[in-house]
Amino acid sequence: ESKLIILASQGPAALVRILRTYTYEKLLWTTSRVLKVLSVCSSNKPAIVEAGGMQALGMHLPHQSQRLVQNCLWTLRNLSDAGTKQEGMGTLLQNLVHLLSSEDINVVTCAAGILSNLTCNNQRSKTLLCQMNAIEALIRTVQAAGDREEVTEPAICALRHLTTRHAEVEFAQNAVRLNYGLPLVVKLLHPPSRWPLIEATIGLIRNLALCPANHAPLREHGVIPRLVQLLVRAFQDTQRRASVASSGGSGTLPPSHTDGVRMEEIVEGSVGALHILAREAHNRAVIRGLNVIGIFVQLLYNEIENIQRVAAGGLCELAVDKEGAAMIEGEGATAPLTELLHSRN
Repeated sequence: ESKLIILASQGPAALVRILRTYTYEKLLWTTSRVLKVLSVCSSNKPAIVEAGGMQALGMHLPHQSQRLVQNCLWTLRNLSDAGTKQEGMGTLLQNLVHLLSSEDINVVTCAAGILSNLTCNNQRSKTLLCQMNAIEALIRTVQAAGDREEVTEPAICALRHLTTRHAEVEFAQNAVRLNYGLPLVVKLLHPPSRWPLIEATIGLIRNLALCPANHAPLREHGVIPRLVQLLVRAFQDTQRRASVASSGGSGTLPPSHTDGVRMEEIVEGSVGALHILAREAHNRAVIRGLNVIGIFVQLLYNEIENIQRVAAGGLCELAVDKEGAAMIEGEGATAPLTELLHSRN
């Protein structure tokens, strides 16, 4: 209730004004603490963002006071999913990229999380970050973080966002390779990575595969057999659950979520990445040798339309070579493909 009284009294705008106007550390710190509390309130959150709160908090990220910086970061992390449409974010973005090289793991975790949110569906921010060498900084962050997924997952998500749908996208896809990021990225598909990180990494690999110069190095780093392994594992999991459900044993149904990730998402992501990688002849030969075409054909029967779509796309690429076409026909793909011709999509 007191939070709503503050909102009704134009509190958020007044607090943001203090951040913009004063330099006294104790006042700034106290103001940031109040904003941190308000930033978790669904009514105050948009008001703080509209008042320019994110830009004002961003001004103080280079401050000498660690307690002020940490409060600003926590508040920004709370606000960042509501701030994707904001303009004038250049200084904030630059300061966040700079903080990725901090010695303090909490600072790096927050900065990576904020960048992950701010790069989601914001073309302007993505283009600006590419011009600020954010790709290089994020790759260094992933390398330094090792197995700490609280850092690697948001950093990989930010890279995934930066490698799709904006003016500098080709630069970004090349920059990951030129900054020695490909072996790091492929390594994250292996244990001990948990499913949320694996899902984000698969999405990043799909984006990287859109750049033809990445095809050979991705193959050389062994990405194709690992994607096939993950696909087989996730596909078998969905099959197992479907058979348990159809036999009426809902009491023993294993969870469709593992660490909060649906196995259908892993199926769709890995097939989508293999589909793009299959644009290159050597990659198609590797895929043909991994006995995965049968799964692609079975996925044409999947009830999720997106899975049908990526499977059909993958088969379309694999059918370019006569060996691939023969294998696809041998797996009985003609009937489901003919059926899909009548799809409304």
